[in-house]
Amino acid sequence: MDRRKRNAESKRGDGLSSEKVRQYLQNIYGYRSFRKGQEEIVKNILEGRDTLGVMPTGGGKSICYQIPALMMDGVTLVISPLISLMKDQVDNLQQLGIPAASVNSTLSASETERCLRETSQGAYKLLYVAPERFESPRFQTLLSSLPVSLVTIDEAHCISQWGHDFRPSYRRMAEQIRQLPQHSVIAAFTATATREVRREIVDLLSIGEHDVFVTGFQRKNLSFSVLHGEEKRAFVLRYLRERPEQSGIIYCSTRKEVDHLHQFLLDRGWAAGKYHAGLSEEERRDSQEQFAYDRIQAMVATNAFGMGIDKSNVRFVIHYNMPRNLESYYQEAGRAGRDGEESECTLLFNPRDVHTQRYLIEQSQLPPERKAREHEKLQAIHQYCHTQQCFQHVIIRYFGDSPGETCGKCGNCTDTGEKEDVTVEAQKIFSCIKRMRERFGVSLIAKVLKGSADKRVRELGLTRLPTYGLLKEQTSKEITNRIHRLIADGYLSLTEGTYPVVQLNDQAVEVLKGEQQVLQRVTKRQPQVQVKNELFESLRGLRREISEREQIPPYMIFHDSTLKELSRVCPVEESTMLAVKGIGEQKFQRYGQEFLSFLRSYIEKNGRPLATTVPSSASSSTGSGEASHLTSYRLFLDGESPEAIAAHRNLSTSTVENHLLRCGSEGHSVDWNRLIPEGQEEIIRQKIEEIGAQRLKPLKEALPNEISYTAIKAVIAKGMET
Repeated sequence: MDRRKRNAESKRGDGLSSEKVRQYLQNIYGYRSFRKGQEEIVKNILEGRDTLGVMPTGGGKSICYQIPALMMDGVTLVISPLISLMKDQVDNLQQLGIPAASVNSTLSASETERCLRETSQGAYKLLYVAPERFESPRFQTLLSSLPVSLVTIDEAHCISQWGHDFRPSYRRMAEQIRQLPQHSVIAAFTATATREVRREIVDLLSIGEHDVFVTGFQRKNLSFSVLHGEEKRAFVLRYLRERPEQSGIIYCSTRKEVDHLHQFLLDRGWAAGKYHAGLSEEERRDSQEQFAYDRIQAMVATNAFGMGIDKSNVRFVIHYNMPRNLESYYQEAGRAGRDGEESECTLLFNPRDVHTQRYLIEQSQLPPERKAREHEKLQAIHQYCHTQQCFQHVIIRYFGDSPGETCGKCGNCTDTGEKEDVTVEAQKIFSCIKRMRERFGVSLIAKVLKGSADKRVRELGLTRLPTYGLLKEQTSKEITNRIHRLIADGYLSLTEGTYPVVQLNDQAVEVLKGEQQVLQRVTKRQPQVQVKNELFESLRGLRREISEREQIPPYMIFHDSTLKELSRVCPVEESTMLAVKGIGEQKFQRYGQEFLSFLRSYIEKNGRPLATTVPSSASSSTGSGEASHLTSYRLFLDGESPEAIAAHRNLSTSTVENHLLRCGSEGHSVDWNRLIPEGQEEIIRQKIEEIGAQRLKPLKEALPNEISYTAIKAVIAKGMET
């Protein structure tokens, strides 16, 4: 009998029903439904099948192994790469009332043995351990006495030599796990794995092809943008000034850059921390604690500030320098918005970053084939920085997934600039590349087109080409940027290696023949206006007080997404509060009464906030069993107007509009612009800034008569989502 069948027979347990699994989800975590892929992965593990889950950061990987850990006999061993990450996970589990512990290098031998002894006696359901500790002979001996039913490998991409964060200890550990005498179920998880990396993980862990779950790579709550030509320090200051209540991470490529930017921010009065491998362990721990407790707004860091970040309310990630590859970028950017709330990821591009990363690759100790692969990955992120396509689409395709609709919120999707015809300019560039016999790189091509008197241009006789100086009215930077855009759009390609050469693709040949146009956007962006949610900010203040009192990070009390739902629902009874996403029984016992008391007092002083809804499983339904407000929402998504829906369903238009407002408050995506008559949004926003939006009647009375309550509510709802 093979190992997987033996697992399936010995680990099925008594609770594979959807109802029982969902009871754990509701009672412990406070969620009424699973996210995409979670339930299938949980059931697969409970059936005793070795499993690989590829889920985006913030997609809920932890729940996928924690629920099976609670439902299976024995203990679950979790291989985790960083001590700080283990601590966050253990603290979170203890907040939920789940017994957990960790074994790492900070423990003495006697403390480690005591922890394992207590685990064998049933004191803990989950035990976290570093891969280096796992592979030690002493730990292996102690481990043999534990009833390990499940081994979870977090950040499983570290197993693959083709991954962006390969760790030899992970690779050695994979073989040791397969040889455990308990024949434990294996569950591996990662957020950033290309098809090649996934294949290697599956092969090394002997996971079946039907036991691989890829839930997609898109992060719908993140908006991506790449900015060129910014004065970086000025941009960071402006960005922080516009978001005084938000916390985020600013990634730099070197320790020196971190030190300089951190000091620059401190000198100007900003609450910022710094983190890199050159600091002492105590300095790093203190910085991370300050950030976790929301005592500082921004953390300036190298990628050493990485996988140990479990802080859920990171609202922005700025890359001060371009990373080496898209895997690293997506993993680092993905630390924003882990709670599912809208967050921003901005990359500040400078051509010097490419040279820096190319130099670092060449100076590394990697074997030649790995260096070649790293150069290939560097080209991919370089092209990402110049693409005019949806940024999410570029990332999703890179990881081997098929994108659906464009994200609608990234820098390219929201760019309001008109497309201009650059066919003639593109033909000049393509002609120059062809006359240079497709043997040179971007820089030299730009110099020839510029008509540069550069020594190498003259030595190679390139001044005699008919394309020499064809774009002399442009700067070298403008020409270079145009070439990179043409590469990103697929007209040109770059060869692999340290010194990539530009070559023509079939599309470029069609353009040269006059068979195809080249259209590229002229970038114009409009600033976003945000409406402040005062109740949410007040709830954050209460959470901060509890955080300082109990000495735990704020996000371990309630996520920002939970506070925002509390501000919308404004519950005053226990049953209503327990229906709020993210509030399970254990969390309510700890903090529920304090928050209820605060909300009751708030309502007494200020009245109920606008557009509050009471979440309930007993919604009024249509004859088909579908909740009435969801029927209206479905018809609205099909393109029908509120008036048409009202006529179709024999309802009043105001009832349909209230249905849509309710759907928005429950987290459904509503196109608020369709509920706001043209020209009214700016008027309403200006009045909100003057008198606030906590009370609806004074706001309505201060506006022109033709502006309806629905339009006001839609503007407020739209502002809450930005």
